[in-house]
Amino acid sequence: MEPTIKIALVGAGMFGGDVHLRAYADLQRFGIAGQLARVGLDKFSRDLAPVKFDLVAVATRSQKSAEKSAAAFAEWTGHTPKTYCGETPWIDILRDFPDLDVLAVATPDHLHTEPILAALARGVHVLTEKPMCLSTQEADEIIDAARAKNCIVGVDMHKRYDPDHLRVRDDIQNRIGAPLYGTAYLEEPLEVSTSTFKWVESSDPFSYVGPHWTDLIFSYYRSKPVSLTAVGQKKRLVRDGINAYDAVQVRVDFDNGMSINFHNNWITPADFEGPVNQGHEIVGADGKVESDQQYRGFRWWNAGGGSRTSNNHFTRDVLRADGTKAYVGYGVDSLTVALVAVCRVKFAGESREAVASLYPTAEEARITCAIVDAAAKVRDLNFKYMGEGKGATVTARFGADGITIVDPNAAQVFQRIYERPI
Repeated sequence: MEPTIKIALVGAGMFGGDVHLRAYADLQRFGIAGQLARVGLDKFSRDLAPVKFDLVAVATRSQKSAEKSAAAFAEWTGHTPKTYCGETPWIDILRDFPDLDVLAVATPDHLHTEPILAALARGVHVLTEKPMCLSTQEADEIIDAARAKNCIVGVDMHKRYDPDHLRVRDDIQNRIGAPLYGTAYLEEPLEVSTSTFKWVESSDPFSYVGPHWTDLIFSYYRSKPVSLTAVGQKKRLVRDGINAYDAVQVRVDFDNGMSINFHNNWITPADFEGPVNQGHEIVGADGKVESDQQYRGFRWWNAGGGSRTSNNHFTRDVLRADGTKAYVGYGVDSLTVALVAVCRVKFAGESREAVASLYPTAEEARITCAIVDAAAKVRDLNFKYMGEGKGATVTARFGADGITIVDPNAAQVFQRIYERPI
């Protein structure tokens, strides 16, 4: 029998229905070997060239959206995955495909944990969107379950694979010296919070896109957080009857002494010239690096279309001789490396520890989960106290004793919210 990796996709919205589905379509037709040089894993090309990939199922909340995704996949590949729908479709998938290899989770942020744990309980590997989950407790449950079953939990932290960021990691950070401070920002369009997502009141812009940047900074320096403060604002979305934060700012201090400010919103006007506004900068003891991921020098304008910019590095279509289009870019690379790890475990008999260096792991994602968890609690308290005229005085502390909220306004100033080391 041909070596095969069977994949099921849960969630086919903005990211699942585009990046995941397109990536799996290319894997379905051509395998993974052609993608490996992009991520420095071409030493596995010959071993993995015979491996087949089969998207056996796609699941969404509604039958209509599941069928739409399956039809698109069939158009690209000639193969139609089975469709599932409902509130917990992964239960049916795991029942119907006892030999499933990978469950790809692209559900809304607050709905990642349940399908991840269900898959791991069956010994199924997981490839999940960021953030892995929204609480430190859930992160530890996921890690413990993965270890018990020797399963991969790959987290889509694709900003690590942006070629500009790889240059910072491998070269520029060494040139600028010890990091002092920096800023990272990602500002999403208003349509994301008002129409694209129906779940914005269950999240916030930092929890949604901030993990890209917290993970990127971690990937540069491998430094853990020691404290943070967070504030948020509610002015624009409440005009549309949406009780969600317009913007959130989080400052994180790390154990190597650097302090990074993370700024996120999802209220950028529709006539902004790019899909999102994003970038970061880091000041070091001997220099500085600036990286603008929104405007990379590619701009055009036309009558009736205004001035536009495009990120041709994230994903792009490459025309094949037969008229079809390959789908490549750093947006796909994070999926590729996790699937390589799955292949090494399944076909080479390696442990999850042995392949941990190949992909963004659950253990690494736990750092971001802890930051998101603490930031949400600090943000809400500071929002409350700002409204009472008391200022934003609440902070969080990380350490060997867990996570502690420091609230000068409370009767109990130090409140331990998690007791395992961070």
